[in-house]
Amino acid sequence: MRKIPRKLVLGAALICFAAGAAASGDILLIQKVEESMLHDLPGNGLSKQQVEQRYGPPNAKRNAVGDPPISRWEYNDFNVYFEHDLVIESVLVAEAVPARQRP
Repeated sequence: MRKIPRKLVLGAALICFAAGAAASGDILLIQKVEESMLHDLPGNGLSKQQVEQRYGPPNAKRNAVGDPPISRWEYNDFNVYFEHDLVIESVLVAEAVPARQRP
């Protein structure tokens, strides 16, 4: 009977574990996208003025950092990220996602 090298067995186990973790990450990303679609979030390209007109004043305005300058406005359920004056991303905060969908 032929012996299977231990390194080969450990390597195969690591690959299987990594594949499972990647699939789990994909599911979490899909859930996050689905949850974002259920909320009315500011769309990319809106100006700060348009966001404030539609959603009201934010709870906090974080100063811009970096180059290009990226600033963040914090609302109860989401954060809005701006590059200069335009929205580049809107992200739900963890508390806005129902507990059944959180890992």
